[in-house]
Amino acid sequence: MSKRSVDAVFQGLYLLTDIRGMLRDTVPHHQLSVEQKKEAEKRLLHKHKKSLI
Repeated sequence: MSKRSVDAVFQGLYLLTDIRGMLRDTVPHHQLSVEQKKEAEKRLLHKHKKSLI
């Protein structure tokens, strides 16, 4: 595997860890507040886009 593909896999795993943390904070119904949705968009989607480029 190339270094780029390995880095992309690790980046994806870190993003999953971030998502797990957000879900853990919203137990038991996993309803995100407006602030949490904005944070998720900013933090998670931005990182995801960077890993694909």
